[in-house]
Amino acid sequence: MNHSIHSADRSTHLKIVVVALVAGIMVTALGISARTTTDLSQTAQVVKAGKPITVTSSNASLV
Repeated sequence: MNHSIHSADRSTHLKIVVVALVAGIMVTALGISARTTTDLSQTAQVVKAGKPITVTSSNASLV
């Protein structure tokens, strides 16, 4: 038994390609099925400005 990929025959190369293709399909199917949301529509929300406020980092009173 030879463990080198360079000296492997055609059937061994074909097996490797098939296994990689099946694994890729399985990963893709898992990724598609793992999506949590089914609603693909997005709506824009309008945010209106309110009254201006003053933000400080201390508890001192402003005079």
